[in-house]
Amino acid sequence: MQSRILDSLGFDPGIIVIIIMAIMVFVLLYMVRVSMKLTRFLKRYRIFMRGKDAVSLEKAFAQKFLEVDRLIEVSKNQANEINRIKEILSRTTNKIGIVKYDAFPDVGGKLSFALAMLDESNTGFVLNAIHGREGCYTYVKEIVKGESYIVLGQEEKEALRQAVNYLGDM
Repeated sequence: MQSRILDSLGFDPGIIVIIIMAIMVFVLLYMVRVSMKLTRFLKRYRIFMRGKDAVSLEKAFAQKFLEVDRLIEVSKNQANEINRIKEILSRTTNKIGIVKYDAFPDVGGKLSFALAMLDESNTGFVLNAIHGREGCYTYVKEIVKGESYIVLGQEEKEALRQAVNYLGDM
């Protein structure tokens, strides 16, 4: 029983059957692939939704978003505090230099000293304590940007040099 339609087109019915079978095999393989992807997706979805319904999951998301907002606010506050602390620290004396010496030849033990205390911009003071047999005398000399308007003694200059280079030694 041959079909006149196929004969008029010039196609062999066996070729058409083979082409249709190839298409069916391709569709079957594609369906298996899609089915495997769907199975993996459903597995992940079940893990994601484990013990949660849509309402409780929505609440969980809302709670996490609130926590993220709180963390952002805390982070901003901490950044502001750090900047404030840095500003205070820049004006605090954090560089020191000290030189102990004998002010007079007849007094030993290196009881005299020159102490330089500077801030970040090398502004501060040099304290010189001179110990002698008659007593102890202290002098303060102002330092502005690493320079003194009053003449410094050798020990005071050395203490100032140590203080200026204090953080460079670390």
